Amino acid sequence: MLSNRFAALGDPTRLAIVESLLDDGEQSAGEICARVTVSAPAVSRHLKVLCAAGLLLRRVDRQRRIYSPDPVGLGAINDWFGLHVQFWSDSVDRLQAAVEQGES
Repeated sequence: MLSNRFAALGDPTRLAIVESLLDDGEQSAGEICARVTVSAPAVSRHLKVLCAAGLLLRRVDRQRRIYSPDPVGLGAINDWFGLHVQFWSDSVDRLQAAVEQGES
């Protein structure tokens, strides 16, 4: 599932949609269409991919479809990055200690 999330974010338009929702909060499909440079049908397809990947939530408000970031899906990406940041931070610390020990 994580690979689907990364794949969905690999498209510049989908990434821009998610960033817009993170910056400005929930938006209707029409509002999202006004912010990107692709057609309404293309935006609809992008939104479908993002929802299927677990990155967006969709709710219906009468005739409007309202989209917002999915904290669970985005949290999984954040957790993955957190693990890797910790790994590299620990690796750099070990390297620094080895260099300092070699200088002594």
